[in-house]
Amino acid sequence: MSHLSQPVAPGSPVGAGAPIPEPEKVSDELDRWLGDDGEKTLGSLIELFGEKSFAILFVLLLGVPALPLPTGGATHVFEIIAVLLALELVAGRDQIWLPRRWRKLELAGDKQRFILRLIRMIRWLERFSRPRLRFLFDHRLSSIVFGLLVIGGSAGAFFAPPFTGLDTLPALGVVLLSLGVLLKDFVIVIAALLVGLAGVVLEIVLGSAAVNEIGKLF
Repeated sequence: MSHLSQPVAPGSPVGAGAPIPEPEKVSDELDRWLGDDGEKTLGSLIELFGEKSFAILFVLLLGVPALPLPTGGATHVFEIIAVLLALELVAGRDQIWLPRRWRKLELAGDKQRFILRLIRMIRWLERFSRPRLRFLFDHRLSSIVFGLLVIGGSAGAFFAPPFTGLDTLPALGVVLLSLGVLLKDFVIVIAALLVGLAGVVLEIVLGSAAVNEIGKLF
């Protein structure tokens, strides 16, 4: 005699045992955005990533001072914008507010090449990264802490003496921190904090030494 099938409990999802598809990787989202026929503007990038666009923009803004090249203070405007965006995070905004003129900024040419390099770097990190302590990234307090840390790292890069390259480590700390938030990997966040802290300490030590040497001349 054939067995009767068991009735499905009310409210039980069909196929509940089916595996949950993995979310799209950050690098794939960026790559798809670049490959689409739509506008390649700052506003379209913000619309694509929503809340995650804070971290994406921090990577773009601090990516240049994070390069091991003396910038002579030319990147100060990026650091100021990063601080303003971080203040929005601290104030509790879920979406980035930017003036309409800035949202229409075209991310083409050299900027697009920089994004392609960014995609390669994110893909390299995604090979080794996995969500660690993911619950820490899903709280209002974590956004406030993220914003405050970005402000600290951006300030460290801003106040580095010109043409010394000392802005590299604080800026790199913000870049790694933002990537850690994007990938929800607390190990990358810890590495970012160590890099940023090392950069600030190096600035203080070398800055104090320079002041002392100048003082001996008078």
